[in-house]
Amino acid sequence: MQLNKFTDYALRILITVAQTRQAPYTIAELAECLQVPANHLVKIVHFMAKQQWIITTRGKGGGIRLNPEALSARLGDLVKILQGEVNIVECNNPPCILRPQCGLKGILDHAVDQFYASLNAYTLGQVLDTSTPNAVAEQSPIALLNL
Repeated sequence: MQLNKFTDYALRILITVAQTRQAPYTIAELAECLQVPANHLVKIVHFMAKQQWIITTRGKGGGIRLNPEALSARLGDLVKILQGEVNIVECNNPPCILRPQCGLKGILDHAVDQFYASLNAYTLGQVLDTSTPNAVAEQSPIALLNL
């Protein structure tokens, strides 16, 4: 499964604004730091503010901060909300003639559910934990590639 750009950029924003600093982040700073067009970030920041994952403040001294409660959010739940409805295969449009004797959709739907369940083993706070190198990776049964 591949994350869409909306999800990718949103996770990058969450990780960035979680970094401790005195002043809140601006869209322009995030765009420069993440090398993403600002117009993409506006839509994503608005969405995440509606989810109450981030806190946005307008005006002088305003900007974007992480809502501390978001640190306990399960990673799978965040990704599922960001991804929206995911159909690995589309059996109805156009109608697939193999539907009556095919079990592939059910198997793939189960795999997607397992993907989210696996991510839910971690919180956003664990992703941000830099006190131990590879803190999340050490808990994962999947070995990381050294690139």
